[in-house]
Amino acid sequence: MFRITWDKNGEFVVNVSGRIDAENLGELRALFSAEGKERHIVLNLVELILVDQDAVHFLESCEAEGIELRNCPTYIREWITRERRRGHG
Repeated sequence: MFRITWDKNGEFVVNVSGRIDAENLGELRALFSAEGKERHIVLNLVELILVDQDAVHFLESCEAEGIELRNCPTYIREWITRERRRGHG
């Protein structure tokens, strides 16, 4: 589930709760494309519980493109780091 907010300083914040998997990555990509590069994009992951490998690769590429991963759960951060070391990023 995604909830979108715009905060006072103009950040485009997507609050993600529950899970991210291959099925809903397209929706997130579309949100980011529609928003464009002019605004600072933040993925707030504080309520994220479950991801699959496709989601980890997606989050890794988001970071590489300058999207902030805020409140990233430790296990997801560690998984992203492992994937990056393996050369998937």
